[in-house]
Amino acid sequence: MRSHLLHGVVRHRRARPFTYGLQHGVFYAALDLDELDSVDRSLRLFRRNRPGPVAFRDDDHLDPPAADVRAGILEHLRAAGEDPGDWAITLVANLRVAGYVFDPASFFLCRDGDGMLRIVVVEVHNTHGERHLYTLRPRDPGSETFVAAMDKAFYVSPFIEVRGGYEVRVRDEPARLRITINQHQPEGLELHASLDLARRPLTDRNLLRLLLRHPFLPQRTTALIHWHALRLWLRGARFRRHREVAR
Repeated sequence: MRSHLLHGVVRHRRARPFTYGLQHGVFYAALDLDELDSVDRSLRLFRRNRPGPVAFRDDDHLDPPAADVRAGILEHLRAAGEDPGDWAITLVANLRVAGYVFDPASFFLCRDGDGMLRIVVVEVHNTHGERHLYTLRPRDPGSETFVAAMDKAFYVSPFIEVRGGYEVRVRDEPARLRITINQHQPEGLELHASLDLARRPLTDRNLLRLLLRHPFLPQRTTALIHWHALRLWLRGARFRRHREVAR
């Protein structure tokens, strides 16, 4: 299978109005959207659209929620002016564990028939149950590193305003996937976030190892978001309520 697992580290570093950093171990699934049913049939721990120890649900993705995520992302790409007929699309995302998922950001890596990374769709979720898609095209097509920019258009953190923009870098290597997101405000760099992930075959054994190494990862992610938010608030970061910010 082309589908596989990714494990490594997520890092965030806030630059203003004071520095604040975090680093946590994580794992993701990198799912070839043509293989979702094959992955379901091949693994005992994995389920698609049905309960299981680890599950993938199509409606956890896209806006509006997808009935079939492959059909949904193809429709999204066509609406964006692309012709993805022969494209291979890999979704890098968290899986449901014990029925729960929270995925701050997932990534649709869209390659054309020649294997070139043509589009990256960044799907951002917030803790209010909302999601937003950013469709990115490379600044320099054919470069080894996919680099693109986007204006911020979605409420994520109560400590960062919905203004400014992001620069996204994706380096997709045979052994590793590296994704970097820098958020800029007019005053300068606000936040640096990165994923540094190594590839592993998608097998029941490897999936079990990562579940034991990172137990209840989606639940832990949500808990850590609130823990770090509390620490930022105690340090004096300005808190902006969700209802005060237009989506």
